[in-house]
Amino acid sequence: MKTMFKTAAMFGAVLLANGQETPKDSLEGSKIALDEVLVSAVRVTQESPVTFTNLTKKQMKSRNLGQDIPILMNFLPGVVTTTDAGAGIGYTGIRVRGSDGTRVNVTVNGIPYNDSESHGTFWVNMPDFSSSTQSLQLQRGVGTSTNGSGAFGASLNILTDAVSDKAFGEINSSVGSFNTLKNNLKFSTGLLNDHIEISGRLSRITSDGYIDRASSELDSYFLQGAYLDDRTLIKALLFGGHQTTYQAWNGVDKEQLENNRTFNTAGMYTDEKGNIQFYDNEVDDYKQNHFQLHWNQKLSDYWSTNIALHYTKGQGYFEQYRQDDSFATYGITPFTKDGETVNSTDLIRRRWLDNDFYGTTFSANYRDHKVDVILGGGWNNYTGDHFGEIIWARYSNNRDYEDRYYDDTSTKDDMNVYAKANYKLDNKWSVYGDLQLRNIIYTANGEETGLVDDTFTFFNPKAGVTYNLNDHHNFYLSYARANREPNRNDYKSGNPKPEKLDDFELGWRHTAPGIRLNTNLYYMKYKDQLVLTGELNDVGGAMRANVGDSYRLGLEIDAILTLGDKFILRPNVALSDNKNKNFVFQRDGELEKLGDTHISFSPSIVAGNVLTYMPSTQWQLSLLSKYVGKQYMGNIDAKSSVLDAYSQTDLNVQYTIETNSFIKNIVLSGLVNNIFDSLYESNGYFYTYDDDFSSPGTITTVEGAGYYPQAGINFLLGATLNF
Repeated sequence: MKTMFKTAAMFGAVLLANGQETPKDSLEGSKIALDEVLVSAVRVTQESPVTFTNLTKKQMKSRNLGQDIPILMNFLPGVVTTTDAGAGIGYTGIRVRGSDGTRVNVTVNGIPYNDSESHGTFWVNMPDFSSSTQSLQLQRGVGTSTNGSGAFGASLNILTDAVSDKAFGEINSSVGSFNTLKNNLKFSTGLLNDHIEISGRLSRITSDGYIDRASSELDSYFLQGAYLDDRTLIKALLFGGHQTTYQAWNGVDKEQLENNRTFNTAGMYTDEKGNIQFYDNEVDDYKQNHFQLHWNQKLSDYWSTNIALHYTKGQGYFEQYRQDDSFATYGITPFTKDGETVNSTDLIRRRWLDNDFYGTTFSANYRDHKVDVILGGGWNNYTGDHFGEIIWARYSNNRDYEDRYYDDTSTKDDMNVYAKANYKLDNKWSVYGDLQLRNIIYTANGEETGLVDDTFTFFNPKAGVTYNLNDHHNFYLSYARANREPNRNDYKSGNPKPEKLDDFELGWRHTAPGIRLNTNLYYMKYKDQLVLTGELNDVGGAMRANVGDSYRLGLEIDAILTLGDKFILRPNVALSDNKNKNFVFQRDGELEKLGDTHISFSPSIVAGNVLTYMPSTQWQLSLLSKYVGKQYMGNIDAKSSVLDAYSQTDLNVQYTIETNSFIKNIVLSGLVNNIFDSLYESNGYFYTYDDDFSSPGTITTVEGAGYYPQAGINFLLGATLNF
């Protein structure tokens, strides 16, 4: 009996990120339950016919040494992550079921986080946010109705730090490869007069990056004030970050990959003597500050309400050295010098984004023993100013300093309302319904977008059924419709269509002593899907295009297996078939029917495993492995567009020293990434262009590719002092 209780305790302490639900001890359970009302309208449980995975602070803690949230999610089912700088710090990205980050809906406490125009999630603007994250839930597929841009591959909702009833202090420092250094300070007053808590965090992370000059200087803060009583929870949050990151979005070509895989062309120019130089401030410099105010009120034993107000201010630029750039781009008038016409110049430019995002979200929840109903929605407004400045030019022809050579404004209103209900027919059967109406008004006047004045109205129904065979077996079947508007980049290539998705999910969950198993089949049928073409625009943004009919068909399996009282095995695998139907491509000046082709950046196999060994309550050792199959970086199945399969294995160690003094304990953590020193690339780009100069009267389609190399073996070591 003693061994059984010891096994259960250790199992609960480190339960897998891949588990659908996580046991909580009584203290943590009460705090989390109190705060989870902030995300209850957009999260689901096992009683819902939705495929999801939970990840808690405790599960992330041993690897939280400076890398971004996507990297900490790397071992979840169907997830592929990448980083421009090659070591998990700086610009990072995530794909789920082959869908890129612009198609993963992200909310923080139910507030939309995706950029309203690009739909992207720029984690670099929230450095060390994982240190202020209580838990997150990744819903694969369409998921439940949420706020912000529609989920076309997954939705990720993040819950920030819970209210702490006890005062604490925490100092965390870590060092690692590539001169990586992270320091943060956290505190909480605990509950003052049993009702008020103030907590916060300050963080700074610096790293040189694996790629040449791909450095990062990242500062962030988090401040929270909370009031609570038996029926009320009010939270006010201020958080934000400032990042200065040397650009590394150019990647390397095949030759550089083989001979100098860390080479970075960003900032490269040739001086007057013909020597190659690198501009030292080819950086992205951006600040983002968030304010959230949440008020949750329990009206009765059955009714509760939640309303939130939010405001985000973002401002920053990326700076570039441009050699021999045309006057025409900047509105500079050509002039004559020494009898020759001068119509180009070397210059340094900054391209700015200054935006404001504000709005409200709201919900009302009725819950009894048979029915759980949520009525909610949100309204959000975005205004973005895009403008460019020249801060230096060799020849400016009397152009004033910081004159704007373009000045564009865009606005977006996004409103949605939804009604969700889960009704228990009996002890075994329950039915689920979810109806959402979403309206978007988008205007823009950029040179790359043209004049845009679009209005979209989407109706997104969802329905499903759950069957509990017994305490060990749970089955679900669901259908969900999603519609999604184009993003800013999509307008550059013409008049894009909104995309539609019908998502079918069939799942089985099994729980028994020593095993937890989740299995699901999905079929995602798209109309006018905006797939990645493989190409990048001039600021490193991925380009997309409508492809007509396409689909994703897959099987996902993840499990938790306890092996004795010291080992836990947590495997997962995602198998999929991802195809464009009847794809047409213009090659050598003529349209060519390619039939069914692979959707770009959609590997047919993604597998992971975590083996954890706990020799005692103080030690935890984990071996984490990841395999990502071959993928195409374009949609024409070209050999030159193949991104090779790769594998990665990490070693994570954590040791806790109990001191029972002013310092309660010291937690030492170590992470060795890529312990087998594999040379691999997790991302890249593919492009084609028509060359009509090689032979008069002929057009030849030329193909090319670039790659983002990831670091070989590297390490991070950290220490946390808890007061």
